[in-house]
Parts: sequence; C-alpha cells; structure tokens
Amino acid sequence: MHRIDLSRRAEKDLERLPPRGAARVIAVLRRLAEDPRPAGASKLVAVDGYRMRVGEYRIVYDVDDAAEVVTVYRIRHRREVYRRE
Repeated sequence: MHRIDLSRRAEKDLERLPPRGAARVIAVLRRLAEDPRPAGASKLVAVDGYRMRVGEYRIVYDVDDAAEVVTVYRIRHRREVYRRE
C-alpha cells in the first residue's frame, strides 16, 4: 500500500472542484494508494510521471516505489491540466 501525498497546488486544485467531481477524484486517489499504476493510467511523455483520467478531470502524479509514495502534482480539468503557469 502506497501513501498519497498531495502537493500544495494539488490540494488547492481539489478544493476548487465541484463536490461531485471532488468525490470521484478522491475515490480514484484511494485506489491509487492500492495500485499506483492501474489499467487506466498513462505514462507521460514530456515529463516524468503518470496521468489518470477521472471523467473530465486529470490527475498528474509520480510514483516512488522505494518509499512507497504517490505524489500528486495536479488535479485539473482536461483543458487546463497541461498548461504551464
């Protein structure tokens, strides 16, 4: 079982989601703790990490198997998640 760490940015992203979307994302985060690379996860090409689709939202995260930690960097709408700020 992996531990889930949310970056400060991901915490803010989660707070901004509508309640129904947030509930779906939290359910997926709990499943990522059990299996950090499920069937729906995609390896990102441009940067290290993975992407998980949750309806119209995307979770961008990285996995450290040695420490058993899943670090979530972004939780945003699909049109916004990959934009640089």
